[in-house]
Amino acid sequence: MANRRCIQTLTQHLYKSKLHPNPPSSLHLRTLTQIPNLSPKPLHRHLFSVSSFNSSRTNFTTYRQFSSDRRDNSDESEEDDSEYDDNDDDNDDDYDDEMVVNSGVKKQYTPEEKEIEAAAIGYKVIGQLQRSDRVFKSYEPVFAVIQIGAHQFKVSNGDCIYTEKLKFCDVHDKLILNKVLMLGSKTQTMIGRPVLPEAAVHAVVEEHALDAKVIIFKKKRRKNYRRTKGHRQELTKLRITDIQGIEKPEMPTPEKKVEKEAVAA
Repeated sequence: MANRRCIQTLTQHLYKSKLHPNPPSSLHLRTLTQIPNLSPKPLHRHLFSVSSFNSSRTNFTTYRQFSSDRRDNSDESEEDDSEYDDNDDDNDDDYDDEMVVNSGVKKQYTPEEKEIEAAAIGYKVIGQLQRSDRVFKSYEPVFAVIQIGAHQFKVSNGDCIYTEKLKFCDVHDKLILNKVLMLGSKTQTMIGRPVLPEAAVHAVVEEHALDAKVIIFKKKRRKNYRRTKGHRQELTKLRITDIQGIEKPEMPTPEKKVEKEAVAA
């Protein structure tokens, strides 16, 4: 305890000497007379620690870290704002489309949008079928695998297929089905990767019809929950008229039967 008190008085004396470089002699005598005899080892250690503390305190410097240029930050903020504005515009457009669909109002398509969506499904409208057109041909030993939407069909000349309703075509419209996956005949087979670019299948829209009704029944037992609903899928009937992009073998001509002359007996 005595050593601790001596150290405290010594530190106070040192601080006062720093504040008053020329103190009166009475102060030195009074403070020194109150200090008892101390061993030199702990006193020397304490003086060293105090001096190091004072030196570190006096030589302490602060470093200020400056941020980047304000001009660069403003440019980045403007770019971010423009990106946010673009995203907001896209979200607004999507929201408008959803509102149009949910409200039951039919969306108006431009001719370019119709062509783009029809090409994505896998067909192209050429025009109306005229009375003078001779599009229907006799059977040819050639087949093709085509894709319309998410469905694939194996067709030949003169076949009739039912697909999901094609939006941008009417009855008696001539179509080109351009997503041809494979062509084949008796002599050769052509496989696309995934589509044959030079192949095409011609078809004519015969009618838009409804499929047979499907009953959807839901029930949760012991909950008094029963729901019955019917659905009729809209379909489009297509007649295949021609397959192009492959060499067609010649049809064998039927041999004429030679009538044997009756030999008179």
